Amino acid sequence: FDRDSYKVSGGLHGVGVSVVNALSDRMEVQTWRDGKVWVIGFERGHTTRPLEAVGETTRTGTRVEFKPDATIFHETEFHYEILAKRLRELAYLNSGLRIVIADQRHEKEDVFYFERGIRQFVEHLNEGKTALHTPFYFQQEDADQRLICEVSLQYTDGYSETCLSFANNINTVEGGTHLSGFRSALTRTINNYARKANLLKQNDPTPSGDDIREGLTAIVSVKVPEPQFEGQTKTKLGNSEVGTFVETSVGEMLGIYLEEHPADA
Repeated sequence: FDRDSYKVSGGLHGVGVSVVNALSDRMEVQTWRDGKVWVIGFERGHTTRPLEAVGETTRTGTRVEFKPDATIFHETEFHYEILAKRLRELAYLNSGLRIVIADQRHEKEDVFYFERGIRQFVEHLNEGKTALHTPFYFQQEDADQRLICEVSLQYTDGYSETCLSFANNINTVEGGTHLSGFRSALTRTINNYARKANLLKQNDPTPSGDDIREGLTAIVSVKVPEPQFEGQTKTKLGNSEVGTFVETSVGEMLGIYLEEHPADA
């Protein structure tokens, strides 16, 4: 698992698929690679069909089929909406990626494909609300550290805040350095602009972060070669260099946006 195996990844140790295998009464994996079709089979974690090449192919890809073990789970039904929500999220986070989900039990199918990525994600979250401007968006890359930061935000006339953060496509529900970097840059940049443009007078109190985020919908997505998550559930990102990178990027790009769009500002 060196830095060159994958540009970015949410997990490399195979723990996830090992657990799925152990908790399934049967599992079969078929892989197309190196010109061959490979198959391996298991039952409750034990190999029942050793890895073997069963044919030749020109395609690539992997097919995993598993059946949850009813002696472990009270419920083995899959919930379409839960899976569709996560796959739709992945399609938003990776613009131009097409994901198909099909439920053959109920002949139901959805195709998720978003050319404008997280901008459309923000618009989706703001459906039914009154947006005050078109979504602000930027993507920045630090080639030396191999970091990518993508941000989109839009204000509505509501009062609630919706800030979602992601690291390598994983929803970091507890936030982390990337989210705190975004929030501090947002507060500082907007307040600096407000003072400069005389929207805040000399004796006016400086708006707090909570004030600034009222009515805000934002997506903060980072790609990190070696993410440091707090805990196995990967709900919080701990890389300090990512926080600095996001804060600098948001400060610079949002500052330019406010200068160029005074009406929105």
